[in-house]
Amino acid sequence: MKKTIYEFEYDVYDSIENLTPEDKSLMDSARKVTQKAYAPYSKFLVGAIAILENGERVEGTNQENASFPVGICAERTLLGSAAMYHQGVPIQTMAIAYHNLNGRSDKPVSPCGMCRQALSEYEDRTQKPIRLILSGMDGNVYIIKKSSLLLPLSFGSIDFK
Repeated sequence: MKKTIYEFEYDVYDSIENLTPEDKSLMDSARKVTQKAYAPYSKFLVGAIAILENGERVEGTNQENASFPVGICAERTLLGSAAMYHQGVPIQTMAIAYHNLNGRSDKPVSPCGMCRQALSEYEDRTQKPIRLILSGMDGNVYIIKKSSLLLPLSFGSIDFK
């Protein structure tokens, strides 16, 4: 038997104020875009904004549905728009924020498993890492060098070869 350990590093900032001006601007935008979310059931508004390699910005928000499995997360909404309107253009950085109308929004939010798979696949298809900035409406901010770090032992295109 062989034992393997999986670890990764990420940066933790006490506040958005400690970020670079570019990262602060992107997170400010992600926090604002939460207002566009459609979440009448959970009241958990998620916004994502990405800066693409060509300088364009793409937004996404969660879109709920009374039939809960029909909803879609902000990250996958954004990825679909980026793939459709900016075909083949890699994402440099994606900022993800949330506003919990039923409680606190003071710690970073992390993509769900389905979004982690979609982010990893997007990295794979563009052959570029997607840097993530994660936060609530205030509090700590996490910066992760590439989204695929969130999904060890992932399933992807290599498995079809």
